[in-house]
Amino acid sequence: MQQVKIFKSVDTEINEMEHQINRWMRKSGARVLSITGDLSSQPSSSQGPLHSFTASDVLVIVLYEIDKPAG
Repeated sequence: MQQVKIFKSVDTEINEMEHQINRWMRKSGARVLSITGDLSSQPSSSQGPLHSFTASDVLVIVLYEIDKPAG
């Protein structure tokens, strides 16, 4: 049976998100079919050169397969 798992974070925490996804794959035993992602930049609400960058949202979608439950 195919399932979807969605991970959401920000680009400044991408390393932690990567570790989270890898831990989930190891622990779940899921057979991963595909992984897709998107990076969505956020407009800066602050003015001036010191505040010109804000964190961007990162979305990762994992399509995986698990054995169908009996019954």
